Amino acid sequence: MFPHERSLVAKLADKPFALIGVNSDAPDELAAIQKKHQITWRSFAAGDGGGEIAKAWNVRGWPTIYILDGKGVIRAKNLRDAAMEKKVEELLAEMAAPK
Repeated sequence: MFPHERSLVAKLADKPFALIGVNSDAPDELAAIQKKHQITWRSFAAGDGGGEIAKAWNVRGWPTIYILDGKGVIRAKNLRDAAMEKKVEELLAEMAAPK
């Protein structure tokens, strides 16, 4: 998924969009993983099993993807690739629509 995530981050760099990674990797391994996979977005290690964050967000497996709108409401879960990008584009269009 990293190549698609990288392209999405680059494509939406000038939009109100953020990709945030929470990893179950050991904190001391995160820097090497970020370098190896060219992860340029906010990403941090929550430790084995994702720790308290995984518990709070009911993460049962990795990766788990949540797509939130501009108000922080979960609007989709576990979409990947084109489906994920389509949902993000829909939410950005929704935010830009006149009220």
